[in-house]
Amino acid sequence: MRDFPLLLAIDTCGPSGSVALGRIPGRDLEILGQIELAGRTYSATLVSAVSDLLSSAGLHLGLLDAIVVVNGPGSFTGVRVGVSAAKGLAQGAEIPVVAISRLEVLSRKSGVPSAALDAHRGEVYLRLDRTGSAPVELLAGPNELAAVHPIPTRVAVCDGSAAALLARVWPQTQLVTTPPPLASDALRPGEARLIAGAAVDLALLDGHYLRRSDAEIFGADIAAQAAAADPTATSESTGA
Repeated sequence: MRDFPLLLAIDTCGPSGSVALGRIPGRDLEILGQIELAGRTYSATLVSAVSDLLSSAGLHLGLLDAIVVVNGPGSFTGVRVGVSAAKGLAQGAEIPVVAISRLEVLSRKSGVPSAALDAHRGEVYLRLDRTGSAPVELLAGPNELAAVHPIPTRVAVCDGSAAALLARVWPQTQLVTTPPPLASDALRPGEARLIAGAAVDLALLDGHYLRRSDAEIFGADIAAQAAAADPTATSESTGA
């Protein structure tokens, strides 16, 4: 790796996404470009945005020292598109990939060790800082939040839904409102992981979902309803 690593970051986990290109000379971060992507367009726009970003900087894919992919938690489809793109870009050019949680990016952006993101259905994706041990990330609704002890004194948030739930269950916690993280916010922590030797095996790279996809949830419900309506269906399909 060169003295001033050149990194591409991808984040398609949230309601909107982004790709960023940066160089890190010493302690500085030089952002060479960033393109924001509208939600629900990632599969059609992500790869072309990366190409435009590199072209604008007069660079090509083979010059990258690493790709930093924010691999969740967030939208199942968005996470999958981002991870798949990182794999595809890295594999042909043999570029190392490091993965980082969006909760960790939000935490580092805000300077607050604990962070939360809206997970919909009255739940949050939560990163809990724990003194003396590594942070833990989990999916939490009101019951899980009420069971947390000790409650964090400060939590970074970037959306109203997560803030509202935490304010209701943890009224004593200070909520630190921060702009939603962008791909450029993942460059610095991504570089730290690269230096630490945390590049991932592409065959093992996957999304950090913290929850099953809607298709899995509703598919299981439909199967259960079908079995209840026709108890013979399961035994016939399995040959029992």
